[in-house]
Amino acid sequence: MTKKHLIAFLLIGLSLCIRKSPAESPNTAKNATSTSTHHDMYYHSLNFSDEYVPASDPHTKTKIKKELAKHHYQNLQTNKLHTKAKQWFPIIEPILKQYGIPKDFKYMPLVESGLHSNTSPKGASGHWQFMPQTARDFGLQVNMSVDERHDIKKSTIAACKYLKFLHSQFKSWTLAAAAYNGGEGTVKRQIAKHNHKNYFKMSLNKETACYVYKLVAMKEIIEKPDLHGYDKHQLAAKKAKTAYIVKTRTRRRVKFDISSVHNRFLLASQSF
Repeated sequence: MTKKHLIAFLLIGLSLCIRKSPAESPNTAKNATSTSTHHDMYYHSLNFSDEYVPASDPHTKTKIKKELAKHHYQNLQTNKLHTKAKQWFPIIEPILKQYGIPKDFKYMPLVESGLHSNTSPKGASGHWQFMPQTARDFGLQVNMSVDERHDIKKSTIAACKYLKFLHSQFKSWTLAAAAYNGGEGTVKRQIAKHNHKNYFKMSLNKETACYVYKLVAMKEIIEKPDLHGYDKHQLAAKKAKTAYIVKTRTRRRVKFDISSVHNRFLLASQSF
């Protein structure tokens, strides 16, 4: 084989290798495009009370991705929120329905208090974190001897009345949620300043600006735990619990067997 033929042979071989390279594979490119499309569809499906998160806006998409990451199991390392939801949602959901409040608001007390009846440094208290005067305004007793903010049923009814009032003011559930967190005055000033009622385009304080994003993230981890790392954890916890039960039962059985042998030995000794 001449030198010229050898070079030509090597060039043909190199060309074939490049064509077969995974980086250039049409299937690989197709899969990458499919994954990207799937992710885009997911972000565009995110909503709170049927008011959709405008995921086409890069800033908004970054914020919702950040909140979802914060609520991922890798960061929280617990499924206590799911346990609390399972415990309290059967009480909260019928009351929301009775008062015509969208079901997505059941996630609000999870964001507000983790569904713990705590009191904040500012004085907000209960599962729905009512301030004392707001609680009184919507029918709760708050005094030295009684604090109905800690009553899950009564406080949920009060929250429904308050949310209904806020929605009548702003005609938007996202703005009602923002006003619940930051106050009616804050939202009214933003509407006057920007001349629109789009929560996602308002310049709110840091806490209120993230509030609806937190509600959406909470909704997603509770409703779609498998997408956010929780199903694997629950499966592992279930296996660990099963193993513990089996181990405990085995120990009891062994202990019982040893005790039985000991008792038989004593009876045999007494018969002699």
